[in-house]
Amino acid sequence: MDERFVVITTDHTRRGVFAGILEEYEKDRAVLRDAQMCVYWSESTRSVLGLASHGPQRGSRVGPPVPRLEVDGVVAVIDATKEARKKWEAQPWS
Repeated sequence: MDERFVVITTDHTRRGVFAGILEEYEKDRAVLRDAQMCVYWSESTRSVLGLASHGPQRGSRVGPPVPRLEVDGVVAVIDATKEARKKWEAQPWS
């Protein structure tokens, strides 16, 4: 089975943007493997969809991965490109 690397956003009370390999998804709950959080993305990233399309750009801040993350309040699950995945995995923090 192919791994599905995704970017996930959460509702306004949780305000999180995460990326990782989607292990489970049901209703408003997801489980990610090798999950990371983007705490800030630069203007050149061009939105959450930019995080999924071309990844976090220079000036963005992405934390280190954790083995497993359960996320509640999921609003969007966005498939990411291979290019975006490489940028996330580089863990930019500039």
